[in-house]
Amino acid sequence: MIWLGLVQVFTSSLVRADVTTYPAPAGEAISGDYAVTVNGKPVDVYAAQSEFFEGDYYFATFDFSGKVAVRVTSSQSLATAYNGHFECMCYHPLFLFNQFGDLEWAMLRRGNHHSAKFWRRVLLPVIERYRCLAILKFFRGDAAFADPKLMTLLEAEDYRYAIRLKAKAVLEREIEHLLKRPVGRPSRRPKVFYHSFQYQAKSWHHPRRLIAKVEWHRGELFPRVGFIVTNLAWRSKRVVRFYNGRGTAEQWIKEGKNAVKRTKLSCRTFRDNQARLQLFALAYNLANFLRRLAVPRNARHWTLTTLREKLIKIGAKVTRHSKYVTFQLAEVAVPRALFAAILERVKRLAMPLPSVAGAYA
Repeated sequence: MIWLGLVQVFTSSLVRADVTTYPAPAGEAISGDYAVTVNGKPVDVYAAQSEFFEGDYYFATFDFSGKVAVRVTSSQSLATAYNGHFECMCYHPLFLFNQFGDLEWAMLRRGNHHSAKFWRRVLLPVIERYRCLAILKFFRGDAAFADPKLMTLLEAEDYRYAIRLKAKAVLEREIEHLLKRPVGRPSRRPKVFYHSFQYQAKSWHHPRRLIAKVEWHRGELFPRVGFIVTNLAWRSKRVVRFYNGRGTAEQWIKEGKNAVKRTKLSCRTFRDNQARLQLFALAYNLANFLRRLAVPRNARHWTLTTLREKLIKIGAKVTRHSKYVTFQLAEVAVPRALFAAILERVKRLAMPLPSVAGAYA
């Protein structure tokens, strides 16, 4: 018996041997996700539950004598890799959003890649795109992007940045006076303290500003400590508030997973899945453009899932007349006035036709 997980494969050298295959047990459906052959002879693969392990597993049963070659092919994507954080075989895409939630760049990576791997391929094209614009430019990222080369590039391109830095003993010594529990009875609201100081790591060419945030919560023995490296000259509290806006990007990623279903990367090759991710990114941006530019203010809080279910994937009855076509929609999803307002805003977005000088009547 060969026990197959998602991509578990057993192979050995091919030698003439006797192979006896067995059909799937009665009541078990044959799986189309995997195909198993033993010395070229197909074996039924069926899905079944195991009382010892969670999840679905696939089984193929056969007997053999000697050495055999087992070939496993799958309709599932086998170009993934194991991610230790998520504890599964997956991809690890990299997304770059602007302040409006629009996806500036999306790149597919294998699951075992570091969170900041290939950041140049994502960030450099976007920097080039905005280089000629005379506007303030900002960047914020998590601790994986606290790379001295990345910060040096942002400083050279005149970007303001706020990047989280992992806690270290040398940093905690700088805020040792804040790590002592405040005197008095703990308040219901957390007590928050900020401290700004200069710090230079060994891999940095010059000192940079660090901001520490220490939170004492009621009922917790130790404080919550976070560090941010930045080149902003703002007050510490404002810099932390600016960095916390990065959490909104997590919601945009979750919206893309729920509304656009961009996690469905089931093609056989990595290149095909990469192209599929770009199509999902295009669909996400179109939906976000619709929400930002065409949806009235009283409905702008809708998520992309709500927008899809109430405005796009709704049933309608089409009535054709000699001079016009009528769409009869259910007002349970979208009221008539709201739907008319959205159509009017979409109409305003249309570019005017270019006028041709000297055109003949």
